[in-house]
Amino acid sequence: MVRVLLVLVAAVFALTACNKKPKSNKEQVSYTIGAQFGKSLKSQNLDLDTKQLASGIVDGYKGEKAKLTDEEMQTAMMKLSEDRQKEIKDESDKNKVKAEEFLAKNKNAEGIQTTASGLQYKIIQQGTGASPKGDDIVVVNYKGTLIDGTEFDSSYKRNMPAEFPLKGVIPGWTEGLQMLKKGGKAMFFVPPALGYGDRPRQQIPGNAVLIFDVELLDIKPAPPTPASGAPKKK
Repeated sequence: MVRVLLVLVAAVFALTACNKKPKSNKEQVSYTIGAQFGKSLKSQNLDLDTKQLASGIVDGYKGEKAKLTDEEMQTAMMKLSEDRQKEIKDESDKNKVKAEEFLAKNKNAEGIQTTASGLQYKIIQQGTGASPKGDDIVVVNYKGTLIDGTEFDSSYKRNMPAEFPLKGVIPGWTEGLQMLKKGGKAMFFVPPALGYGDRPRQQIPGNAVLIFDVELLDIKPAPPTPASGAPKKK
């Protein structure tokens, strides 16, 4: 609780007047925590009045009588939730239309193939050897973008390939990677139904088409399942 209050109090300084550069360690720590708190609020895309936010933090910290009743605060938060859900639905509905239009046009582009599930893909480099099976573990490099070019993820930028069980990812990846061989490269155009559907995620809105540049670096067999009654690793 004390830690939370410190964060909130520090946020007041970050959200209100102080324009001078923090110098002492106390000032720098206070500013840093306040800036981090502010970034967290901003990432939630909330339309806030920073003066009222700071006022509420101060009142709460000092134990002052709140300017709103508990019922008024609850009503305000319920209204915020309702408005946010409507915004998400409206954006998701618009993205669904954009996704359908994009995929309808993209399927006729050079080199694009479409599977029965609706996954669109383009082989850039065939690769050699076997293809991964559904239970295998794959090692890949990839970049993910939206149809407007916004990049939401990249193993290249992290300078570290990703390794994961093939059955543990979105359906578009599970299907697409099984069409590649080791060393193969491809582009996947993943419809919402084979991605995250209408559920927004960090940097990915609901009903978004996901475009991936993928390179299959390695294939590893899944660890054997212990036989019934056999000792299990603790």
